[in-house]
Amino acid sequence: MSNKPAKKRSPHKGQKDARQGHTPRHAPKRPQHRKNNAAGGELWLYGIHAVQAALANPKRRCERLMGTGGALDRLDLGIAFDGKTDCIDAVERADIDALLGDEAVHQGLALQASPLPDVDVIDVLKGINENEPALFVALDQVTDPHNVGAVLRSAAAFGAHAMLTTRHNAPDETGVLAKAASGALEAIPIIRVTNLKRSLKECQEFGFWSVGLDATSEVDIGSMDMPARCVLILGAEGNGMRLTVQEMCDFVARLPMSGPMESLNVSNAAAISMYEWQRQQGAS
Repeated sequence: MSNKPAKKRSPHKGQKDARQGHTPRHAPKRPQHRKNNAAGGELWLYGIHAVQAALANPKRRCERLMGTGGALDRLDLGIAFDGKTDCIDAVERADIDALLGDEAVHQGLALQASPLPDVDVIDVLKGINENEPALFVALDQVTDPHNVGAVLRSAAAFGAHAMLTTRHNAPDETGVLAKAASGALEAIPIIRVTNLKRSLKECQEFGFWSVGLDATSEVDIGSMDMPARCVLILGAEGNGMRLTVQEMCDFVARLPMSGPMESLNVSNAAAISMYEWQRQQGAS
């Protein structure tokens, strides 16, 4: 593997090569404020898909499971608790409501667990076959956990390898995010980075090309030749990508819009863009 830095690339050069890939270049305690937030060391996941996926994930340390009788019967507990049935409590739905708050759509299940371990972008990049298509999704200061979870769910559906998010101005790992991801939190690693610009450069050094989504671009995403090794970048709703991040993009594209709306929710835009990437790889 060569460690030479990537040269500055023209947005009109190398698309054919990018499609072919490149050699790498380097009664329980109630959660505070009912946020189900891991920041304080206590994380509650809820909902059938989020809980089942967490139980099946060997990287997730599960501590206590609460559920109604019917909901527990739907689970495959596997080896999550190493046969320790005293970690499983059959409760009434009202008990979980009192724990999580009335707003949580928990489907009769709540799982106390530890946050997933941090993931390093270089470790993920090194684990990807250099000759195969690969997709990363990068969110530039997207703060809504529902949106981040929905993007994560689409990333799992369309075969993405990882999600990059900023360490600041981005949601923590929470029950809300996990519920919106519908199990994808356990399948797609979230790489939280301090400097997104630097992490994008590291991806480029491993043969990835960056495609930023911006409604002001003159290039429709469906008309461009999307790179096989691609980092798809989406900014926060309203503000979009920061200028320093957009400067790292090899290509900037838009979603063609013919109706009165000028833009889409970031999770919808991400899903459409990921679908287009997958469609082009299947046709190549």
